[in-house]
Amino acid sequence: MIRLLAPDEIGDRSQLWPLIEHAVLASGNVCDFVVDTVRTPDGGSMTRQYTLHPGAVGVIAWDEADRIAVVLQYRHPVAHQLVEPPAGLLDQGGEDYLAAAQRELAEEAGLAAADWRVLVDMFTTPGANQESVRIYLARGLSPAPVPAGFVAESEEAAMEVAWAARADLVAAVLAGRLQNPVMVAGVLALEVARLGDGLDVLRPAEADWPARRAWEAQNRELKDAANPG
Repeated sequence: MIRLLAPDEIGDRSQLWPLIEHAVLASGNVCDFVVDTVRTPDGGSMTRQYTLHPGAVGVIAWDEADRIAVVLQYRHPVAHQLVEPPAGLLDQGGEDYLAAAQRELAEEAGLAAADWRVLVDMFTTPGANQESVRIYLARGLSPAPVPAGFVAESEEAAMEVAWAARADLVAAVLAGRLQNPVMVAGVLALEVARLGDGLDVLRPAEADWPARRAWEAQNRELKDAANPG
């Protein structure tokens, strides 16, 4: 018989099975492709290939006219131009998550925000890579200068910034016209919060992010395995 989880059981738990062997198969500009052999609970072993990833932040920037700031960006791996929220990698060592989100909002949309909340945290593809993303809700928007030193290159140089009505984005998600995971999760999380208990129950911008602590612990172990002694 399939049991019903109690409310306090509904949550992801950090867990790392014992590592037997770790190897880097290929290194890229952002991600490494690796293979691990781990010990399973029954005493056996399994081998998994996956991608190391620095993680990312995304921003649902919602204004007083009920619009959300979006970017139209080419994504070569999926051969699509996607409608996305401002977002970017956590690839600047030691940068605070909120500071990274604020930087990305300024770089990609030319905006600053007075009020920040956490909408949702997620793993984008947990069966194949490490990527964890924190999606913020930003309100009280105002124009902001592009951060010093930022130069749009490659896909970003061809990126268009636009506004979209919140309701139109929700409809487009449910119609299958929007597929960027940060957009889908962020827009629907905002809709649930807006129609449910309200935005005041959203987590503060500085809320703990357990997945990132687990990411740090896992990567320390992988580094030790790759460089024994």
